[in-house]
Amino acid sequence: MKMHFLKMTDRTFNISNKKRPLLIVIAGPTAVGKTALSIQLAKELNTSIISADSRQCYRELNIGVARPTDEELNEVQHYFIATHSIHQTLTAADFSAYAEEKLQEIWSKSPYAVLVGGTGLYIQALIDGLDDIPATPTELRKQMNYFFEQEGLKGLQARIQLEDPIFYSTGEIENPRRVMRALEVMQLTGKSIIEWQRGELKSRNFDVLEFGFNLPREILYDRINQRVLNMVEMGLKQEALELYPYRTLSALQTVGYQEWYEGIELGWNDTSIIEKIQQKTRHYAKRQITWFNKRSQLKWVDPSRSSVKNDILDRIYSQGL
Repeated sequence: MKMHFLKMTDRTFNISNKKRPLLIVIAGPTAVGKTALSIQLAKELNTSIISADSRQCYRELNIGVARPTDEELNEVQHYFIATHSIHQTLTAADFSAYAEEKLQEIWSKSPYAVLVGGTGLYIQALIDGLDDIPATPTELRKQMNYFFEQEGLKGLQARIQLEDPIFYSTGEIENPRRVMRALEVMQLTGKSIIEWQRGELKSRNFDVLEFGFNLPREILYDRINQRVLNMVEMGLKQEALELYPYRTLSALQTVGYQEWYEGIELGWNDTSIIEKIQQKTRHYAKRQITWFNKRSQLKWVDPSRSSVKNDILDRIYSQGL
């Protein structure tokens, strides 16, 4: 996939004409370097960060979701980090409502806010709004839950691949709740949930600049593999096993945890489990890139460039925002 990276202009500090607050989005695949850069930007702009990560919001999950360190969290105010329990089921609509409330709080103190994360649906929900997808009837939901109990995640994946290849190629197929919802929408409407999510953009009272971070595939995959090894050294296995009693919860249907549970049941050794986590994480990163590459308003940035922070600031200031 060919990326067209952002070219910047000379910086001009022209913020006097700014009339609407600005949301600066830093999106991209896991392990690409979003956290460090977003903290630098937020400090430069004297503002706060909202996380758009559907797993870092759970306080019981830490190592396996690459949550920012305490030191990083102390550098800049973060929102939607360890704010909820794994016993809560959160949706994109929940995130959007939460983020909209926090944005008003941030913008009461600064004209800028930074949104950073890799959960494309959450970012889309906040910026574009959500389509009025039909609710699932109780009976259909029961049928889908029963199918999941009988066939497991692999059964759901096989079914979604057949019935909704669009979701299978771009959606969160490692998340059974997302897959079940996609199957429900297809049965109800005959249309992929992805197509529903590409509807008319909603009006927002703020401006947006979207930046996508990406690296050459071999570099990104090396970083992913090393990150998994680092997680293991930090105690990922112990964290996953402590959460084993809750393994059926939606929040635990997450790469880095499910592989330990599957490995226990199938008798894998630790090396095999770690390799499986690395593989699944690489696949997830590929799907993230595919999702974000469809956002025409997103400008791709190479985060390995030493000037990347100033390049993004140039873009902000040159537009008089």
